[in-house]
Parts: sequence; structure tokens; C-alpha cells
Amino acid sequence: MTHEESAIKATYFSLIGNASLAIIKGLAGFFGNSYALIADAIESTTDIFSSFLVLFGIKYSNRPADDNHPYGHGRAEPLITFLVVGFLITSATIIAYESISNIGTPHNLPKPWTLIILFFIIIWKEISFRLVMKKGEETNSSSLKADAWHHRSDAITSVAAFIGISIALLLGKGYESADDWAALFASGFILYNSYLIFRPALGEIMDEHLYDDLILDIRQVSHKVDGLIDTEKCFIRKAGMKYHVDLHAIVNANISVKEGHDIAHKLKDTLREQIPQLGHVLIHIEPNE
Repeated sequence: MTHEESAIKATYFSLIGNASLAIIKGLAGFFGNSYALIADAIESTTDIFSSFLVLFGIKYSNRPADDNHPYGHGRAEPLITFLVVGFLITSATIIAYESISNIGTPHNLPKPWTLIILFFIIIWKEISFRLVMKKGEETNSSSLKADAWHHRSDAITSVAAFIGISIALLLGKGYESADDWAALFASGFILYNSYLIFRPALGEIMDEHLYDDLILDIRQVSHKVDGLIDTEKCFIRKAGMKYHVDLHAIVNANISVKEGHDIAHKLKDTLREQIPQLGHVLIHIEPNE
């Protein structure tokens, strides 16, 4: 299975899971008198749309390079991640507004059985986070990692709802708003997670230096190529699931241009063979002194 196929499969998993949980949470929150669960359902609903965006971004970013996009379409992925963050911020704002509105409004205590629903939701969402994050790391997909954090933030909002409902049920009348305070806390955590998702995507767009481990791997592989004396500058920029590399290679100053050209091609082919996640590799030949 290719990285693209693996990422798409993980996204479909997220879509089905989010749709199912949005319905379960919405019904449980409505019939169980829990705004924290309704807030949770709102987030799961936005997760459905964000998963659709992630699916589109993965498919579009893996289109092959063409005349207008010689480096491919990988930069679509962090752009989609920004949209996913927008969905998260919107859902957090809605939850916070409704929570504040409901805190001062008298309402019934949540139903005890909502805790059972929340318990299984928390377990499922944490499992979903770990599965999707694993696929995100395997495929180097920033948008898939963002989708994984949706699952984690969903698990945290469910934990907050569980705590809030438990407090309301244990302390009884007069503490009904604990459920709403839990939803308000959850909205703050969603905003914090939004930043955690946004920051690496911004670094990807800005070609930030973030790949020291990969640079070390590139240098180690390069030293195995015959005719190469050493490597110098190495710049990496990430686009989608691929890393584009500019590498300065040092060779004997007395060899011919043809020999230097052949070494550069051999180095490029070796790097792409040994490190499959590399995309475009540009080799600049430097003479030794």
C-alpha cells in the first residue's frame, strides 16, 4: 500500500467514526440533558467537514508534477491544514458562547446513563487518535496529523464532559452548570490544540528549518557514493508527503565536468532509492580545495 493509499484509508476511517459519533453524542446530549455532550456533538460535526477537507487535500497534493507545478502539488496539504484549524476555532467559539449562555440558565441535571456513553466515546476517540497519528507519521502527512489531533481534542472534550456530568450528578441540585463549565473548559483546550496543529503547517509553508534528523540521514547515505568527498550545504523543504532537497556535494577539483555530472546523478539516484520520502533532489557540485 502506498503512502497516499494509506492516508486515504485513514481519512475514511475518520469520516465514518466522526459521523457515527456526532449522531450518538447529539442524541445522548438532547435526551440526557447534557450540553457538554451536545458541544461534543458540534465538534464531531465540524470534524466530518474537516475530514472531507483532509481527504481532498491528500488526493490533490499527491497529483504528479506538471508544467505549472514542477515541484508537485504538495503545498495544498498545509493549506488544507489551515482550513481544518479554522473549523476547530469555529467549533471552539460556538461551544464557548453556548456554554457561557447556559451557565446562568436554570436547567435539569444530566442523566446518569450519559456517563456510560461518554466512557466508550473516550476510549474510541483515543484509539482513533493513535491509529490516525501513526498513519500521519508513516506518510509524513501534516493534514492527516491534524485530523488525528481532532480525535485527541474530541477525547479531551469528552473527558471534560464526563467530569462535568459526574460533578453535577454527585453534588446534585445547584451544580447543574458543572456540565456547562466542562464544555467551556473543552473549548479552551480545542483552541490550544488548534495552535499545536497550525504551528508545524506554518513552518512547512515558510520552509522552516525543521529536519535535522533527515539531513543527517542524507549525509550518511551520500558518503557511500563513489567519487564523493563530502557534503556541504543541505536545505530541505517539505511539500505534502515529500521532502525536496538542495544538496552541495564536494568532489575532486581535477575531474572532468562529465565525471562530476555522473557523480551528481549517482548521488541523486542513491538518495531517492535509500530515502523514499524524498521528492525533488537538486545536487550542486563543489570542487575540493
